[in-house]
Amino acid sequence: MSHTISQKYLSTRGASYGLSFEDAVLKGLASDGGLFIPEEIPSLPPSWESEWRDLSFEDLAFRIMSLYISPTEIPSEDLKDIINRSYATFRHPERTPLVELDGKKNLHLLELFHGPTFAFKDVALQFLGNLFQYFLVRKNQGKEGKDRHHLTVVGATSGDTGSAAIYGLRGKKDVSIFILFPDGRVSPIQQAQMTTVLDANVHNFTVQGSFDDCQDTVKALFADPELNSTHNLAAVNSINWARILAQMTYYFYSYFALTKTPGFSKDSKMRFVVPSGNFGDIAAGWFAKSMGLPAERLVIATNENDILDRFFRSGGQYTKNDSKGEGVKETHSPAMDILVSSNFERLLWYLAFQTDASSSADERRKHACESVSGWLNQLKSEGGFTVPNAVLEGAKADFESERVSNDETIDQIRSTYNTSFPTNLGPGSAKSSKTGGYILDPHSAVGVAASLRSIERNPGTSHISLSTAHPAKFASAVDLALRTQDGYDFNEVLPQEFIGLEQRESRVTPVPAGSGWQGVRELVKSEVEQELQGLR
Repeated sequence: MSHTISQKYLSTRGASYGLSFEDAVLKGLASDGGLFIPEEIPSLPPSWESEWRDLSFEDLAFRIMSLYISPTEIPSEDLKDIINRSYATFRHPERTPLVELDGKKNLHLLELFHGPTFAFKDVALQFLGNLFQYFLVRKNQGKEGKDRHHLTVVGATSGDTGSAAIYGLRGKKDVSIFILFPDGRVSPIQQAQMTTVLDANVHNFTVQGSFDDCQDTVKALFADPELNSTHNLAAVNSINWARILAQMTYYFYSYFALTKTPGFSKDSKMRFVVPSGNFGDIAAGWFAKSMGLPAERLVIATNENDILDRFFRSGGQYTKNDSKGEGVKETHSPAMDILVSSNFERLLWYLAFQTDASSSADERRKHACESVSGWLNQLKSEGGFTVPNAVLEGAKADFESERVSNDETIDQIRSTYNTSFPTNLGPGSAKSSKTGGYILDPHSAVGVAASLRSIERNPGTSHISLSTAHPAKFASAVDLALRTQDGYDFNEVLPQEFIGLEQRESRVTPVPAGSGWQGVRELVKSEVEQELQGLR
C-alpha cells in the first residue's frame, strides 16, 4: 500500500482502468458492468492520529478525500468548498454525533440521520450532488444550448437513497434525476419525501416487483451503449465510488469521538457494527480499516434477507436464494430487503487480488478482474457461486456477520426504549420526553441487536453501532414495538419536516408492468426531452 495519492481507478471486471476520479464519478458504473475502485488503497499519514484527532467533520473529510482525489483534478480550495456546502445542510453541529447507548457494555450509537432527509445516505449524497454540479459547471463553461453537457442520473432505491439523491440534486442545472422504487415496498414517509419534490428535473418511477428488480433495470440501462452515448448516464447508488469515499469520514470521526470517552485507552479494542443491505456502508468501513483505522472487526448485521450472513456461514457460498429456495422477503427494515449486495463485488476484487500468488501486480490485477467477472456471471446464470477458501479466510479476517429476524428487530426497539436513557444527546436525537427512553428505527435496531451478540462474545471491546435512519421514517415498525409502552407518543418523535408531508401534491410515473428495462429507457428519453424543451 502506498503513501501517494491514489489518482487512478479501474473496473472490478477489467474493461476500464487508468481512469480519473472525475471519470469514475460521472460514469458511476463501468461499461463492463463492474464497479470502480482505486488502483491502490492509500495508507494514512504517519501522524494521522494526533493531527486529525480534533478536526471538525468537514476538515476530516477533506484530509481523507485528499488521499483519493488529486489536487490537479479538484484544487484543494474547491474540494474544501464542496465539502463545506455539503454538510452545511446538516442539523447537528457534529454532523454525525456519537451517543453512549450502554456505558457498562461500551456500546455507542453513531447517529447518521441529521442530514436533510433524516438518513445516513445524506452524508454521501449531499456531497455527490455538489460534486456532479462542480464537474458540470466546469464542463459547460462558455457553452450554450445543445452544446451543454447534460447529465442523466439514474438510481434505484429501497427507500432512503431516492430521497437523499433527490434532495442533493433538485433544481440543479444541466442534470435530470430518475429514481426507481418498488411499488408499495417503501414506507409512506419515504415515498412522500421523493414524490412531493416537484422540481422539473426530478422524476420518480414506481416498478412492480422488488428493489432488486429496480437495481437490475438500472444496471441494464448503464449497460446500454445507445442510451449512454446520447444521455450521459450517471449513478447515485452506492455503486458510485464517491458514495463510498464520503462515508469513510464518519468511521474516523466516530473513532476519534470514542477515544475521548472516559475509560477508553490506547489498548482498548473496538468494533463497528453496520446494518447491511447493499454492502456500501460497511464497504466504506473496510476501506477505512484497510487504510489503517484500528478497528478489530466489522460486524455485518443483516435482516432476514441474509445473503451476506449465509456467505460467512456456508463456507463462502454466495447464493441469491436461501436453502428453502425463497427470494427477497419483506421485513420491518425495508432498506435492507435486498437479495444481491452490489458492493460486495468491490471486497471480492481486493480479496482475490490480495490472495493471488502471482509475482507481478499487473498479473494479480488481471486475475482478480477475471475471477470477479466469472463469479458475477455465475451469479447471473446459476444464481450463485462459491469463492476459494483463501478469499473466504481473507473476508473472515476483517468481518463477522449476524442475522436478526423480524421479531428480534421489534424486540430490540422495545428493549432499547426501556433500558437506554442516554444523557449526551444533541438536537434531533429520538427519545421520549416522558421516559427518556431512546427510540431506534428498525434498521438501527438490527445493528444494535447484532452489537449485543458481539459484545457477549467480546466483553470489554468497545462497539460502535451505526444508526442509519430517524425512527419517524418507519412509523409502523416503531409503533408496533412501542405502542403499548408507558410514555410513548409517536407525535413526539415526528420531525417538523414530516408533518403534513403525505398530504402534499406529489408526482410519480408508474412503469407499465412487463415493459422491461427497454420500457424504462423510453420513459427516461421522453421525460428528459420534455424537460429540456421546457427550459429552451
